[in-house]
Amino acid sequence: MHNPVKMLRCGLFGAGHWARQTHAPALAAHGGVDFVGVWARRPEAAAALARDHGTAAYSGDEGVDALLAECDAAAFALPPDVQAPLAVRAADAGRQLLLDKPVATTVAAARETAEAARRAKVASVVFCTLRFAPDTELWINEQASAGGWFTAHARWLGARHAPGSADGRHPRSPWRSEKGGLWDVGPHALSVLIPVLGDVTEVNALRGPADSVHLVLRHSSGASSTSTLGLGAPPNAAGAGVELVGEHGRTAMPRWNDAITAYRAAVDELRSSMTTGRPHGCDAWFGLRLTEILAEAESRLN
Repeated sequence: MHNPVKMLRCGLFGAGHWARQTHAPALAAHGGVDFVGVWARRPEAAAALARDHGTAAYSGDEGVDALLAECDAAAFALPPDVQAPLAVRAADAGRQLLLDKPVATTVAAARETAEAARRAKVASVVFCTLRFAPDTELWINEQASAGGWFTAHARWLGARHAPGSADGRHPRSPWRSEKGGLWDVGPHALSVLIPVLGDVTEVNALRGPADSVHLVLRHSSGASSTSTLGLGAPPNAAGAGVELVGEHGRTAMPRWNDAITAYRAAVDELRSSMTTGRPHGCDAWFGLRLTEILAEAESRLN
């Protein structure tokens, strides 16, 4: 792995909604990051975001290599199946990886990404928000240490795909419209359930209204969990939460609302992994496992 650097030179690949709302502001405000540039498929989008944060803009295939040449770490805010091959390219160039979830929507692409990181001996972190937001990270760690959980229920319902709900704050993206809540918010639920209850050993899935999906999972601890996931719920039905039930009674995951702080923590964890050589629990291999579970769930839907 790279030796520790005083300032982590970081390039951002992607200039869409979440790049503007979270990734770029977090990188620009991080005291340990030199935000060296933004790459996007649309030159005008890259230029606009780069201008907002006083950094350089890149586009086109040659721009990928040009930005990789300037950075130590590549951060991604791209559709998953655009992200995966670029992440492989970045790893092959020796760049550390700060990935978005899901890493990819095919097991083959997710595996290729994880194997590229291993082959290049670079650190990787997948930005599953709840694993890095301070309150939820603490709660997850506490419940994993407590153990004794019998079952859990996760509910993650958004209204962005409900009729008439699209707006400038949460515009629709083609990949989310195609893959739905299972792939968009499913990683969030799994990123909480797996560290607390153990790996998933059995998957069942059922379609609900609109794009919603109900997952029933068995975990290696013997506990079971259910998850209700979707992006097309009525606005008054939208919301997210996780509740655990077991020997200690019931506990609900605390609320969170600061994705920028969480993303900055993910950058810190990437730097720590680079320094220590120890993989983070939410690395590219964990991202691969999420894709494997979601792909199996999708295959069971009628």
